[in-house]
Amino acid sequence: MTVSLDIIIELIKVVSSVAIFFVWVVRYENIRKEFNEYNLPTWLRDLTGILKLSCAWMLHFSDPRIVVAGSSGITLLMLAAVVTHVRLRSTFRRYIASVTMLLLSITILYFSVA
Repeated sequence: MTVSLDIIIELIKVVSSVAIFFVWVVRYENIRKEFNEYNLPTWLRDLTGILKLSCAWMLHFSDPRIVVAGSSGITLLMLAAVVTHVRLRSTFRRYIASVTMLLLSITILYFSVA
């Protein structure tokens, strides 16, 4: 039995969306603490959450242009998260999830434009 690439990409979309929802809704208190710890403004935290949740939702549209927009948005946001963690000298353990999500979003983007 072979699993098609389309099914794998759809699974990656689901995993990405669930992870974003979990972090930004279920575990929102951790996000609040992290943004406070790094002295980042609340408006940036709220904007980031709105954008991430919106982009995660866009991954599930049938129009590939919307999927590309959503995966591009997540890619940019995760790249910013990784750069922020590196600049603030976080331990890799603190931002491995950001790196993982960045790689997943790049994968979705790549196969959405291919």
